Amino acid sequence: MRVQLSVNGEPLDLDLPPWTSLLDLLRHRLALTGTKKGCDHGQCGACTVLVDGRRINSCLKLAVSLDGAEVTTIEGMAGEGGALHPLQDAFVRHDGFQCGYCTPGQICSAQGLLNEGHAQSREEIKELMSGNICRCGAYPNILDAIEDVLNDRVSEPRMPE
Repeated sequence: MRVQLSVNGEPLDLDLPPWTSLLDLLRHRLALTGTKKGCDHGQCGACTVLVDGRRINSCLKLAVSLDGAEVTTIEGMAGEGGALHPLQDAFVRHDGFQCGYCTPGQICSAQGLLNEGHAQSREEIKELMSGNICRCGAYPNILDAIEDVLNDRVSEPRMPE
């Protein structure tokens, strides 16, 4: 099946078997291996990416259902010249990882959480990030990193929409 989508700002026109998950497209066809395959059942969050700014489990989404969508992976989060995204920088500063396997999904999920605008407190961040599992137990540091970026966003002047 034909599908046109944009991945990390790059427009793509692909011919895919209809059973191809977004995760398999990213990892195996596009060689974007930052997105991880954890449970392959949508329960761990390691495969979280952004589709049109919303966080999804890429293992559960068929790529052909995303015609016209904008997909952002961890590889697409960095800024110009490879400058770290504020969340990436905060994860480094707060040591929000140990083995690093869940980190790409955690960061993409955190960006989706920020885009949603529902989290106003540490408890709300904790609840809204509960779909992302860290087997190493770096949760306090992950929460510190996200809370840091959230607080920076709240204190920044906002442009009218």
